[in-house]
Amino acid sequence: MLGRTANGLYWMFRYIERAENIARLVDAGQRMSLTRSDAVDDDWDGVLQSAGVREAYDEVHGKLTGADAIDYLMRDRSNPSSVMSCIEYGRNNARMVRTALTRDTWEATNECWIELKTLLGKRLKTAELPETIDVIKRRAGLIRGAFHGSMLRNELYNFARIGTFIERADNTARILDVKYYVLLPSVSHVGSSLDNAQWESILRSVSAHRAYKWAYDPEYKPANIADFLILNGQMPRSLAYCYDKIVSNIGYLGAEHEKRLQAHETAEAIRQSLQRLSVKNIMDQGLHEFLEDFVASNNKLGAEISDGYRFYE
Repeated sequence: MLGRTANGLYWMFRYIERAENIARLVDAGQRMSLTRSDAVDDDWDGVLQSAGVREAYDEVHGKLTGADAIDYLMRDRSNPSSVMSCIEYGRNNARMVRTALTRDTWEATNECWIELKTLLGKRLKTAELPETIDVIKRRAGLIRGAFHGSMLRNELYNFARIGTFIERADNTARILDVKYYVLLPSVSHVGSSLDNAQWESILRSVSAHRAYKWAYDPEYKPANIADFLILNGQMPRSLAYCYDKIVSNIGYLGAEHEKRLQAHETAEAIRQSLQRLSVKNIMDQGLHEFLEDFVASNNKLGAEISDGYRFYE
């Protein structure tokens, strides 16, 4: 396969995943903001920092407001990580590799772009935000469903899956980190009903509210929620689950090409470190510090895959 085709598939699915996850990040920020009786615009500072666009936001907007932050994350074309920008890039990549995709996958991607272009064509009102986020999640799910249901399980499939799970792991880590940045009113609120409500909002933003109750006590406990989203191999958005899938898909590529690259070693090392850790180790190290290190390692793996499979040649 040409590196250009592998690159197009890998990034197509990274962008689709990123669009959905930026929408989930906005959802997490909005839900946590609503849990505070004295919610202020500064709450969105944490959401922008977790999305990695805080400085870029300041270049466009002189003052931080919740409405401007939501608009910047959802539809601003000057923000390459906004939902609308990601959908546009995802569709452009799909068009570039059109002949490598089934008709179902292409049509689901194109229809997603057409609907969101209309929905995000104007500034959203607060009341419109939940429905718009639901549409983004539903459309991204349709693309994944069409892809799973119609593509051959070959290297095209493997590159797309690796892109999906690298992006998903990055975004789950960032959504968890919102809780660190969106500070409680004071240290005395740690363990309070407000603290628990914010952790519950994290679960709801990744559609894991019910699954958490199946796997753990009905009571929300920060350590259990962190364990669920980082180490639980049954949770499809957890870091551990994402790395199981990355290692298996990159393993198929290694067997297909009869060659192991540095990316194989890095992916396996990250998976093994997640298997060795306990949530107590993570909390002792500091959740924020752990997540920062994880995002850096995940980015390193992405660069190694790009170099190893010659995406730009």
